Amino acid sequence: LCNCSSVGSAGCNLTTGQCHCLPGYTGPRCHSCAHGFFPQLGGQQCQPCSCSPAGATSQQCDHSGKCQCKAGVTGLKCDRCSEGFYRFNESWCEPCQCNNLSHTCNSSTGTCLECQENTEGEHCELCKEGFYQSTPPAHGCQRCPCSTVASTGTCHLEPGESLPRCDKCKPGYTGLNCNQCDKGYYNSDSICTRCECNGNVDPGLSPSVCRPDSGECIGCLYHTTGFHCELCQEGYSRDSQGTNCTRKEATPEPREFTTSAPNTTKATSFSTAVLNSTLSPTTLQTIFPISSSDNSTSAFADVSWTQFNIIILTVIIIVVVLLMGFVGAVYMYREYQNRKLNAPFWTIELKEDNISFSSYHDSIPNADVSGLLEDDGNEVAPNGQLTLTTPMHNFKA
Repeated sequence: LCNCSSVGSAGCNLTTGQCHCLPGYTGPRCHSCAHGFFPQLGGQQCQPCSCSPAGATSQQCDHSGKCQCKAGVTGLKCDRCSEGFYRFNESWCEPCQCNNLSHTCNSSTGTCLECQENTEGEHCELCKEGFYQSTPPAHGCQRCPCSTVASTGTCHLEPGESLPRCDKCKPGYTGLNCNQCDKGYYNSDSICTRCECNGNVDPGLSPSVCRPDSGECIGCLYHTTGFHCELCQEGYSRDSQGTNCTRKEATPEPREFTTSAPNTTKATSFSTAVLNSTLSPTTLQTIFPISSSDNSTSAFADVSWTQFNIIILTVIIIVVVLLMGFVGAVYMYREYQNRKLNAPFWTIELKEDNISFSSYHDSIPNADVSGLLEDDGNEVAPNGQLTLTTPMHNFKA
């Protein structure tokens, strides 16, 4: 009997006893799988290995149907590239070109996938946005020192330089790393803010229209002043439209000042209206010279009407005090002369037997001279001299 496999044979030669095997089967009874076939799991049928002729080393596979693959090829049938290889062709798979910064690439195009160390590109040859390719010894992609608040965040390295430059600064920022405030801006809590000077500065006259640390405006024009050049200078006021600063008209209200001096009860009042009507602008300019080179720095513009009136009042007080001192001095001098001229005096005439007295007190008609000679206090000496005695002194004649 042939005893052929009912699955793998197509009959039997009754003379020789040889079984006729179907494709994929071999053996005397056609019960084994031929070369390039493998038995189906749990069955007796043989399946073709179907190994890729380009990726497999042979057409034979193991009992599980896995083919023996070439280097860089993988898969059950050796029909695709292994990790790190791409472009499956008739001979082999090419290795990925990723500069050792990726282990995988697209199996068809070779584009690198999942680039490491902040790189990107088809072959991981570029730095990601916000990074730059540093020079030796620090190779690799380093983060740009550019803030996204002050710049685009990207940078580049110029040939021959070791420090990167930010690609583009945002408005208000400047410098290699966009970390400085541009002209017309100042630093406000690490943010560059535009200077607010109400259009009363000239950017062409100074490198910065305001102080970079505080924002205070520098060089206010058009007779303005203040932190933001929002006020008018002294002696100037807003016009009817509220835009320009114009010189004020000198129309002060009359005011009275009272001066007093020692030993007097009289008060003198002076009105500023008299001063204004007496002193013309030409006279004031003569007293306070005004430079014609710059009206904004003139001395007269700096002296207000109140200050001018105070100066005039001070001068008047000084003159009054001097006049009163002079009058007092003259009065004291005349009193002294009167006392000296009107003081009484006496003359004594000595004759041989009697003594006569005469007094001159023209200016003091009621002068009392009775106490000059007293009977009890006067004695005649033996030598004929008259002795005048007073409680304090003795006089001889």
